[in-house]
Amino acid sequence: MSTTATLSVPTPSAAFETSTVERRAVGEHDVLIDIAYSGICHSDIHQARNEWAEGIFPMVPGHEIAGTVAEVGPGVTKYAVGDRVGVGCFVDSCRECENCRAGEEQYCLKGEVPTYNGKDYDGVETYGGYSKQIVVHEDYTLGIPEGIELDVAAPLLCAGITTYSPLHHWGAGPGKKVAIVGMGGLGHLGVKIAAAMGAEVTVLSQSLKKEEDGRRLGADHYAATSDPETFESLAGTFDLIVNTVAATLPVDKYLSLLRLDGAMVNVGIPADADTYHAFSLAGMRRSLAGSKIGGIRETQEMLDFCAEHGIGAEVEVLAPEPAVIDEAYERVVGSDVRYRFVIDMAALEG
Repeated sequence: MSTTATLSVPTPSAAFETSTVERRAVGEHDVLIDIAYSGICHSDIHQARNEWAEGIFPMVPGHEIAGTVAEVGPGVTKYAVGDRVGVGCFVDSCRECENCRAGEEQYCLKGEVPTYNGKDYDGVETYGGYSKQIVVHEDYTLGIPEGIELDVAAPLLCAGITTYSPLHHWGAGPGKKVAIVGMGGLGHLGVKIAAAMGAEVTVLSQSLKKEEDGRRLGADHYAATSDPETFESLAGTFDLIVNTVAATLPVDKYLSLLRLDGAMVNVGIPADADTYHAFSLAGMRRSLAGSKIGGIRETQEMLDFCAEHGIGAEVEVLAPEPAVIDEAYERVVGSDVRYRFVIDMAALEG
């Protein structure tokens, strides 16, 4: 066991504080990672404030982790000390169910082990990336290729794979028209990735205030959903819509934008239930679907793709100070970030 410094939340909705947690000893196939940067995901806020219930406190959030290997277990073959690595939303799975065997560990039938706010299969609580170090099995550690700086790579471990996975699965590419709903932490990476895949990309945002950013990041078109003419002029246009916003939408209106056999995929999860009419699906054989992150194999593929195409998140780097993180959480809730906060964990004292 070893002790590592953290930024933690002692109770639901409490202010952040500096503290320490115990990390397990480096096992046969484990890697010890010196964390350089940890991204702030909106789901960190939901969990730190116990908005999804079942929070385990004290809590150390963070599942967008980038750093370097500090130590390896004697049986490790995939990484060496000094390698640039990342950790995403889970750190283990059963490895035996049909989904795990298919490389879709995020859909583990036993339930994957979350990077934080969870328990491993032995009942030991997990603590995330708002910390100096973390110990992870080599099979659940990702290699960060040269060509991506660690600060802009960190958000790829959640926001990047969350958008890459549906774009990849539903075949975004040349000849396909793709709409990204929302121009935030998820959406801005969806735009970059879809454009790099060769799709014709449209951003559907409530207003046009981020249009300049959207086009700079690769969007071919930008439309305001607050304008009723948008849904008329774009009816029957898209092969794929990826909805990144965590808000209840008029689903039927968005489904009307799909062409024959088009799909709308939700990666943003609103608090309240969506409603829609079945005819909106049946009329053009449309699909309404959901997606969450990706398996280890696909996440590595995403990182390699982003390195090849020079894709990283647009980030604002924060000092690892409790008051700074508290303020950042408020800014995320108020949509006051372009487009992802990343904490400089290497600067955390302790």
